[in-house]
Amino acid sequence: MIPKINPESSIDPVYLNYFNRLKDANFLGDIEYSYSSRLAVATDNSVYQRLPQGVIFPKNRDDVVLAVKLASEPEFAGLKFAPRGGGTGTNGQSLTDWIVMDLSRHMRDIRELNVNERTVFVEAGVIKDYLNQQIKPHGLFFSPELSTSNRATFGGMISNDSSGQGSLKYGKTSQHVLTVEAVLLDGSLVTFGPVSGEALQAKMNQENMEGRIYRTVYNIAKEKREEILKTFPDLNRFLTGYDLKHVYNPETDTLDISRIICGAEGTLCFITGARIDLTPIPSYRSLVVIKYDSFDSALRHAPVLVEANALSVETVDSKVFNLAKQDIVWHSVKELIKEVPDKTMDGINIVEFAGWDNELEGSRMKSLTDSLDRDLGASGNTRGIIGYQTCTELKDILAVYAMRKKAVGLLGNAEGDAKPIAFTEDTVVPPKHLADYIQEFRALLDSHNLTYGMFGHVDSGVLHVRPALDLCNPEQEKTLREISDAVVALTAKYGGIMWGEHGRGYRAEYGPEFFGSLFVELRKVKAAFDPGNRINPGKICVPFGNDTDKLVSVDDTKRGSFDRQIPVEVRHSFRVAVSCNGNGLCFNFDKTAPMCPTYKLLGDRRQSPKGRAGLTREWLRLMQLAGADVLSEEKKLDESGFSLKAFFEKVSNTLNGDNVNDFSHEVRNVMDCCLACKACASACPVKVDVPDFRSRFLNLYFSRYLRPAGDILVKNIEQVTPYMAKVPRFLNAVNGLAPVKFITKKLWGFVDVPVMSYPTFNTLVKSTDAEYLDLDRMNRLSAEERGKYVILVQDAFTSAYDAKVIADFIVLASKMGRKVAILPLKPNGKVMHIRGYMKEFARAARSTADFFNQVYGLGIPMVGIDPAMTLCYRDEYRKILGDSRGDFVVQLTQEWLLDNLDSIRPVSAEKAGHEYYLMAHCTQKSLKPTTHADWTRIFATAGLKLVPVPVGCCGMAGLYGHLKANVERSKEIYRENWAPVFKKYPIEYCLATGYSCREQVRRMEEKNVLHPLQVLSTLL
Repeated sequence: MIPKINPESSIDPVYLNYFNRLKDANFLGDIEYSYSSRLAVATDNSVYQRLPQGVIFPKNRDDVVLAVKLASEPEFAGLKFAPRGGGTGTNGQSLTDWIVMDLSRHMRDIRELNVNERTVFVEAGVIKDYLNQQIKPHGLFFSPELSTSNRATFGGMISNDSSGQGSLKYGKTSQHVLTVEAVLLDGSLVTFGPVSGEALQAKMNQENMEGRIYRTVYNIAKEKREEILKTFPDLNRFLTGYDLKHVYNPETDTLDISRIICGAEGTLCFITGARIDLTPIPSYRSLVVIKYDSFDSALRHAPVLVEANALSVETVDSKVFNLAKQDIVWHSVKELIKEVPDKTMDGINIVEFAGWDNELEGSRMKSLTDSLDRDLGASGNTRGIIGYQTCTELKDILAVYAMRKKAVGLLGNAEGDAKPIAFTEDTVVPPKHLADYIQEFRALLDSHNLTYGMFGHVDSGVLHVRPALDLCNPEQEKTLREISDAVVALTAKYGGIMWGEHGRGYRAEYGPEFFGSLFVELRKVKAAFDPGNRINPGKICVPFGNDTDKLVSVDDTKRGSFDRQIPVEVRHSFRVAVSCNGNGLCFNFDKTAPMCPTYKLLGDRRQSPKGRAGLTREWLRLMQLAGADVLSEEKKLDESGFSLKAFFEKVSNTLNGDNVNDFSHEVRNVMDCCLACKACASACPVKVDVPDFRSRFLNLYFSRYLRPAGDILVKNIEQVTPYMAKVPRFLNAVNGLAPVKFITKKLWGFVDVPVMSYPTFNTLVKSTDAEYLDLDRMNRLSAEERGKYVILVQDAFTSAYDAKVIADFIVLASKMGRKVAILPLKPNGKVMHIRGYMKEFARAARSTADFFNQVYGLGIPMVGIDPAMTLCYRDEYRKILGDSRGDFVVQLTQEWLLDNLDSIRPVSAEKAGHEYYLMAHCTQKSLKPTTHADWTRIFATAGLKLVPVPVGCCGMAGLYGHLKANVERSKEIYRENWAPVFKKYPIEYCLATGYSCREQVRRMEEKNVLHPLQVLSTLL
């Protein structure tokens, strides 16, 4: 039995008092200081970890003003804050020990769109891709690009002065910010933008904090102009914090404080919003993907490509795209980046042409491809070019960039304990020096025997280099320091900087050396805004006059220092949780993306794969510190039976008030919201698999505490359902009675119990030529006779609650010239796995696998109808049984149909008149990414048109939507994701592959949707 565990870090009483006072002051947003809430923002995409005192989530700018004004009262004068946006920083910019002010949850308003002037106002929490989605109908977009654009907020982008692909033409965020709205430390709400003449003089004459800021910055920018120009490098990626070079225009005597705010990493004020300019969407876009025999060849060819007047030149090394080949993303680009026969492709450059003059951009692209053809045709090709491909379709261009964007996270999925990590990943040097610089950089890494991945923006001289280190090893922390110091010197040698794109963060210690005497002026700027060093202290610089506080350091506390407290064998066993690197792709705002439905609904970082992984890491660490060996505890549970003593201990633990603060409860509350849809297992770049470690956690949690009564029903539902299905009309009538509904809800915790099929499965089968499998008889058949069969693998839910689908499969198979042999129902066990019955699941899986392997020996295709249940045989079975699972294969329906396309004949023209709309099951889309393409091809073979609908989770997820605790969340997820589909398309032509999806539609719409096989069964 696992012990009770308590969080190590308590909250300072002063901060707790502040939170209570803020709540009493009618703060409209959220105030959270539970251990789980603090942990959720203790990490980002960097290697660092800092546990804050709490998190506040302002609802609007008035909340920000209120929070800051309260903090100015004498009793709270020592409080410190750090603003936070998407939390995807790679250098710990938003990490703090104090209060996190997270503006991403609520402050997402977009207003004052002026299409003619191409401007809009965005609040700090607006996500870049969401803005572009909203303004796309007007032919506009916000042009600075970044790989985290589907979860990066404008507050964070402004704070880091973000940019990425296409920056030579589109520039950085600061070049598109017109004004910044912010709250200063005195609680005043100000707007910073270009000011000159009398207006500037009026600002400097103000006797308040704003006036002091204007006077300080103006004097520094004007008096130190020559030194500033000498110190600040002349690069496309000018450095962050603080941009004294662009804050002042001496020709017009104009001061624009917003240029100081951009790139200040949240150290000066609290950004609440900004007015930004927009760019017309290019009418022409095309890509050329150039392939090389080495990464060095790709780098050395880059300057030639820049001269082609392309929008951008991006590079990727072989390590990155080899990792992409193992990821779900590769199926969308494998035809766009084909291998070159008899050649080794060790690097690629992605060249984009984009603009508003189609003829001009097309000619530029042709000039490049003509040049490439000449190089490839030359007998003495010295550039290392081995081939190229072009993309002119927008969907193909977006697919290539999706792979490139995911490269950031994919590196975290490298094999072994050493993972490529971010700490020297955004160095910038003049592009003409890039190849030589990288040659030295690689020599440095090779001297430490490190592997690494490289990709980036070679047109700007920015290359993302991520060396692989295991920071659970203290010696590797020392290596991180050695490499950091060496790279600072190396970038200086080539006239570059270490922080060219991703901010300084914990690399702030290198600032004094880089800026020299000018660093004092930066400190004066900080003092004008934040004399008490209260806003994101330690980052960029400390205020002038403060010689006590120190800058943060690359030696600061890292996640590895916590993770190394977990035994290595436990870390390996729970790799799918511990390997989370904070990339944050699970924060994607797009509701049509499968990952992660509960986070999309709740906006709570804890309710995301990253959040759940982080809590599990900490839970494992605290368990170890409490003396519990979780692997031994799991083994004990596997080997033990029912114990009356253990049962009464669970009763005592559940009722004992001393256990109310057990951190395991916080973890369980977060796990209970998970739908176990498996989207994270494939969509996450590092394959964080929440359902996997969630089940193991619940297994251990319920060794200490009592299970809900409903779990007893869940555990046995597959065994009980076939008997229930024998009397469907009786049970449907009983379940419809109000007293029974009340008891079912109160005792078992279930609502909206689905209606059982009538006629029953057995009755429907009798009207077909299908037969129940007789293994002995099948073994006596000849191979030719067995070739006429297909074996149907039942699942308890489809057979009992949607039997017509199975009957229609039998009809379809018959029309295709196959006879169906029906397997006896064997428990799949997925519902046991979801609820953490690991011993029972293993037993059921072992029994079913043994039987299926016997059947598989017949050489007859085995087909399952429900995708979630069918894919369980491939995923969960393999994980729990290992090699003992055997080699049996249960095909998805579409896989079997694809293998037998020659048996499908096109329907008549009169039957083919309708268009059908496919909504595939989340698990199916995640673990079988070709699902949409598969069904589209099958329907096309039948002469039918099928349109895949990009849609998120339906909210049912097996039994999840029937649980009383989840029902409202389940319905809300449906209303956000699926309900709009039926307003757009006629429901009678909408198709759903998952049983739970069809059941959710029945509950919410009181109408039926068909499985796609049912359309084929009817029309063929």
